[in-house]
Amino acid sequence: MIDLILYILGLLSGLLGALCSYWSLYVVIGLFTTRKFPKAKHQHKIAIVVAARNEEAVIGNLLESIRRQDYPAHLLTTFVVADNCTDQTALAARNHGAICYERKDSHHRTKGFALQFLFEQIEKDYGIESYDAYILFDADNLLRSDFVSRMNEAFDAGEKIVTSYRNTKNFDDNWISASYGLHWLRTVRLEHRARSVFGLATRIQGTGFLFSNELVRDGWKYTSLTEDRAFSADAVVAGYTISYCDAAEFYDEQPTDLKIALRQRIRWAKGHLQAFGESGWMLLKHVFTSKDVTTAFMSYDMFCIVAPRAVYSIFLTLFKLLVALVTSLVLLTPPDYPTLAGYVLGILGLERYLANFAAAVYVFISERRRIKPMSFWKKLWFCITFPLFDVIGRISSLIAVFIKVEWKPIPHNSEVTISDLQKEEELIGK
Repeated sequence: MIDLILYILGLLSGLLGALCSYWSLYVVIGLFTTRKFPKAKHQHKIAIVVAARNEEAVIGNLLESIRRQDYPAHLLTTFVVADNCTDQTALAARNHGAICYERKDSHHRTKGFALQFLFEQIEKDYGIESYDAYILFDADNLLRSDFVSRMNEAFDAGEKIVTSYRNTKNFDDNWISASYGLHWLRTVRLEHRARSVFGLATRIQGTGFLFSNELVRDGWKYTSLTEDRAFSADAVVAGYTISYCDAAEFYDEQPTDLKIALRQRIRWAKGHLQAFGESGWMLLKHVFTSKDVTTAFMSYDMFCIVAPRAVYSIFLTLFKLLVALVTSLVLLTPPDYPTLAGYVLGILGLERYLANFAAAVYVFISERRRIKPMSFWKKLWFCITFPLFDVIGRISSLIAVFIKVEWKPIPHNSEVTISDLQKEEELIGK
């Protein structure tokens, strides 16, 4: 009976892997090309929205990078929600020209609730349709001076949702910040670029994305721990593509503390489980009910993204480990230590060490003109340590199944400005 259960579970695991094997094509396409957008015929009225909690130290630098945009100032408005702040975030936002609303609600603490409140205020005071599109940022982000212009090109080409190139302003602080930076750029290379070429929907990842006003005519509805996944799933079911604009680049501050990184990854993992619970069936159903082949495939593709395959893999391997231990005890035979060690490595994902190491090397080579300069040895160290990012993710996935998770802000205190980053760009001939 146990053998039959293991066989069925193993078959399901293999089936899940096979159903997503077409992603290998994305890897190949992403190596060579991505979609490029023509110069815009119209400059649209755009609003930037920022949810900030105790971001006094960094929000001024974000707003300064927005002020420096080469986009017409009269077509660009910045809205900030200072969410449950205990510092001077609101004052800093207003001093840098943003329209700022303050929110106090200790019971609804996620970023999604803050955005929901912000769009309610925009609708009340200005009207959602006063702006053609919205771009969402976090307070620690920094924008290259042509960011809005490049995103406007994609929007003017007819795209309703567009994500962008997420670089890291503190890439070389330590192996943790470097791992985050490599993670974002791996997604760019292995997913965003190819999907944009095929006109499919890629994933939204938290910040740096544009969406048409029609997506929020009824307000912002996504309030879970990972609102970006729910937004992406809903958009795909509604028939929207989610394109990618490689020319629009912004910078993000990454955690450098292992405790903070683990806390964030557990929140992501819990949010991903919630997103699958909310959207998984809807996406799977849409695969078979959609009359449009492209939309059906995008639903299937997004289902593969939101499906908690790592959690399933971990629990399958845990079950195999338990069966092996119990069998050894019942039969009074010595355990098969190499097999048990293999199961432990599988739970941690260390059997994928070389694949993740190769992914880091691939990113450093393919994105060498856009990653800040650093020594060969530092790059090698970051490639060696990058697989640990996957280990942290798998441990987080396991923990998230069993505990209640509350949204907590990630501290940001980097003093890096867009001017500092432009000087680095000059060093690498960007």
